[in-house]
Amino acid sequence: MPEARRPPASPTVRRRELGAMLRGLRNERGLTVDQVAAELLCSPSKVSRLETGQRGATLRDVRDLCNLYGVTEAADRERLMTLAREGKQQGWWQSYDLDYATYVGLEEAAVALSYYQSSIVPGILQTRGYARAVHERGFQEYPPGRIDEHVDVRIHRQRLLTRDPPLQVTVVLDEAVLHREVGGPAVMSEQLQYLTEVAKLPSVTIQVIPFSAGAHPAMDSMFDILEFAGSAPSLVYVEGLMGWLYLERAPDISRYVRVFELLRSLARTPKESIELILEIQARHNDRTTRPERVVLKVASACLVVILRE
Repeated sequence: MPEARRPPASPTVRRRELGAMLRGLRNERGLTVDQVAAELLCSPSKVSRLETGQRGATLRDVRDLCNLYGVTEAADRERLMTLAREGKQQGWWQSYDLDYATYVGLEEAAVALSYYQSSIVPGILQTRGYARAVHERGFQEYPPGRIDEHVDVRIHRQRLLTRDPPLQVTVVLDEAVLHREVGGPAVMSEQLQYLTEVAKLPSVTIQVIPFSAGAHPAMDSMFDILEFAGSAPSLVYVEGLMGWLYLERAPDISRYVRVFELLRSLARTPKESIELILEIQARHNDRTTRPERVVLKVASACLVVILRE
């Protein structure tokens, strides 16, 4: 992707990008983390956190590491300095104090996202009603107003689908996601209708693995594969009840990419998937209007009785 078409800078990704470059420079020099820490008079954990992007580097850190690694070209040093500066900036999401702030920061700068979900609609594709229902029935209890903030964040993230350039999103859902009545039939009807609308965007592809596909490798899992422009490495995000896990090793990423492609092959085509979503959406909608029809039937029956009398 040309530089002019890259997504806006995200401090989370800039820290990872800088960390990957620093790790590469260290490996080129044949130095260990402990050796670098000894030279900089700091702890090995600091060096490790700098290289994984968990900690932002100061300009002094970058200067000292450039000197240690023999980086003498002004342009190369400035590139590292720029990444350090951008890594210290505040992202819009940081004011919300989110538990998943790291993920939002990564998503903000991603160029492509491959998402498999077996139980709920992905956060970036949720409607307000669906997102609220997810948080209201979640394990964590939120104080008044906090759920509103979480819902606002999810809606704000959707702008990535229409930015320039848009985030390329490929979603594979298990059919169970479409049937689970999160928030009730009315909320589900609205949510599934929204999926059919957002799927019309050229940057969004939605596929559904039908129940008839039987067993598959990811029935009890969910994961995202995030890809970035520039030198920032791809990663896999895995979420569970015990927390979040970020996988960055090439073999791990390759494994998840293969599994995702297998899931896509088991799923219905995008066109067939939208047809299935609309079919199930109609059932939720039918459940929404059923009480009204029952009332009408009762009223009609009463009217017949009255007329007969």
